[in-house]
Amino acid sequence: MAALVHPIHLPNARQSPTMTHLSKLLLLIILAALITGGARASGQDAARPNVIVIFIDDMGYGDVGFNGAIIPQTPNLDQLANEGMKFTDFYVGCAVCSGSRTSLLTGCHYQRLGMNPVLFPHSDKGLHPDEVTLADMFKDAGYRTACIGKWHLGHLPPCLPTYQGFEYYWGIPYSNDMWIDPANKLADDITLRSGVTLADLKAGKKIKNEVPILRGEEVVEYPADQTTITKRYTEESIRFINENKGSPFFLYLPHTMVHRPLAVSKAFDNPDKEPITNAIEEVDWSVGEIVKTLKQAGIAENTLVVFTSDNGAAVGSSVPLRGKKASVYDGGIREPTVMWWPSKIPAGSVCREVAASIDLMPTFAKLCGGKPPTSKIDGKNIWPLISGQSNAVSPHEAYVLMHGPGTVRSGKWKFYPWPEGKGSKQGKGSNRGKPTPDSTAVPVQLYDTVADIGETKNVAVMHPEVIDRLQAAYDGHVAEINANRRPTATMLRPADAKSSARPEASDAPNKKQPKKKALIK
Repeated sequence: MAALVHPIHLPNARQSPTMTHLSKLLLLIILAALITGGARASGQDAARPNVIVIFIDDMGYGDVGFNGAIIPQTPNLDQLANEGMKFTDFYVGCAVCSGSRTSLLTGCHYQRLGMNPVLFPHSDKGLHPDEVTLADMFKDAGYRTACIGKWHLGHLPPCLPTYQGFEYYWGIPYSNDMWIDPANKLADDITLRSGVTLADLKAGKKIKNEVPILRGEEVVEYPADQTTITKRYTEESIRFINENKGSPFFLYLPHTMVHRPLAVSKAFDNPDKEPITNAIEEVDWSVGEIVKTLKQAGIAENTLVVFTSDNGAAVGSSVPLRGKKASVYDGGIREPTVMWWPSKIPAGSVCREVAASIDLMPTFAKLCGGKPPTSKIDGKNIWPLISGQSNAVSPHEAYVLMHGPGTVRSGKWKFYPWPEGKGSKQGKGSNRGKPTPDSTAVPVQLYDTVADIGETKNVAVMHPEVIDRLQAAYDGHVAEINANRRPTATMLRPADAKSSARPEASDAPNKKQPKKKALIK
């Protein structure tokens, strides 16, 4: 909104020279203030950074060179860490897809917003458009906004990205192992592949692992050519950056890879490497292309890039952490994370304080001059950590997750209000063997994550005072969330839409991907 300039009466000839000079000086000051204010209101303040969030799907803590991996090779991510800050203790809000994305984009635990941990094409609820997302906040602050990649917070109105503050969306609306919902609107210029016809789509035909690409709110491609998806997300992102380099922008780039089924372009389809290695190395290439574009455009010094993953490894490695995707042991929720801003973040720095994806909302609001939500959020401003301020500490006395059987991280301690061995998924993909007989008799778990990063020795019986404090923190968090849940939105389906039910497994067998060996330095 342009600033309103009120008429100012210039001094008349009867005024003294001194008064005339002072009046002119005052006029100049007022005009300067109005011009500056107008520039800020229109989003032209160069001090505000562009922001890019790169969110990988199912990448594990041990899948990157900056955390010790030898295979795969990730030179671009390693360079990003060399030029920026590596976070060793960065947590997400859920050990699976939709819950994690909810927390990242809203600054809230997904349970507070009533969201399910995973949505499907036959789900009827999604993220409520009344919730303030990062895109809403940035857009209101004068930023251009785009989501390019996997959404997974609702595939129909009013839950699509274009209802959540994003001016532009291009990507797959959920996980790549799902199927198309016949309720999605088809674009007039839709590209059809694999022998699919419009008649097939209108008849409600759907096959597992064959998913659509949406542009805005319409299906523009079906089925998506997943071998090119990482490359095309990158190209779309580069186009958006170049088109908006003259004004502040927010780019959310949630990659489909390295979620199964794994796929890569021809340039990365190396038969001598495992599929997961190829997929990670193409994602690494993508990061390199984004950074190169920023430098070529001359905006690297005013751009903050955040790189992290939605949850732990499904196929890759979470070494040296315990557990993998779907687990609340650290291997499921503690992610490989780098933040890069050449002019503001100390190069080659490391943050070992607890931080989380829910913290991005209040942190970005502080940096861009935006307004955080007026409704309660769970995140804290972590700019003191990101900027490397001396003696900066985690704003979380206790970081509590209700996902699965629940957990609490506080300082070096990781607490689980349940006995070891509970739940079939919690031990799945663990980097350790079966629990020792003596540990199974203890009703709760406590690990010193500094002395025992792999969570191998339950020290609960040695620290009853810590157990009491963290149990109280967990119980208090659960009670508060349950008392203050907010609603999801019901997605709108045309009355004549065919069923979105899961297709028969026989339509497209889900081929298992080869497992990757954990190779670290």
